[in-house]
Parts: sequence; C-alpha cells; structure tokens
Amino acid sequence: MKIYNETVRFSTRGEIQFVDLTSKVEEIVEKSGIKNGIVHVFAPHATGILILTENDPSLLRDIEDFLEKISPKNVGYRHPSNAHSHIRSMLLPPEKTIPLVNGRLVLGTWQSLLFVETDVYPRQRTVIVQVIGE
Repeated sequence: MKIYNETVRFSTRGEIQFVDLTSKVEEIVEKSGIKNGIVHVFAPHATGILILTENDPSLLRDIEDFLEKISPKNVGYRHPSNAHSHIRSMLLPPEKTIPLVNGRLVLGTWQSLLFVETDVYPRQRTVIVQVIGE
C-alpha cells in the first residue's frame, strides 16, 4: 500500500464562499500514481466545511440560506463576531473520503467537492489531501 500526501492552499474572501476543489484533488490523485484506494480530504479549520454536492449557483444559494437558518448570524452569541461560523462548522464535517477506482475519483454525476468558508473574515485556508491505496 502506498500513501501520498499533498496540501492545497487558497484564500477566501469571507462568509459564505464556496471553493470547488474537485479538479485540484483530481490532479493530486494523478500525481500520486495510485489507481485504487481512497482519497481522504481534510480541512483543519474551526470555521471551514467540506461538502459533496452539485456546484450549481441556485443550489449554493439554497445551502447558504440553510446555513443561516441552522445558525443565524445575529442572535446574541457570547463568542464575539463569528460564533455562528463555529457552530455551522461543528454541525457539518471538515472531511470527506472518496473512493478511488482505476485512477479516478468515484463521484456521482453532479457531485463536486466544495470547501465552504463559514467565517466572517477573509482567510488563508489549507486542505490536506491524502491518497491511500495501490
């Protein structure tokens, strides 16, 4: 078994921003030389989420509305300025594991891997991609 690690770095402009990582992860898989196994993607942040969904502007607006409903911005939190960002990230995971078959990510027809910035401030973000297999 082989393990290949790579880190992806990018900037965000603040709440709410969707960053499509699908093609970058596919490039990393190709570089790894691994054909069959899994790809684990992890965002080591207290205010960042990874989702697998359709990258459609109207759906992304619906997701943004959903995040506002589950954890509204202005409801008198004790933590200053971005408590809702932390709560959103607590409810949705910072990692995804995707099967790798014959050198390709196994994604549904419309699925993309998206990082969701939940913080209110622009940030420098890191996502760790680990390809594991043969």
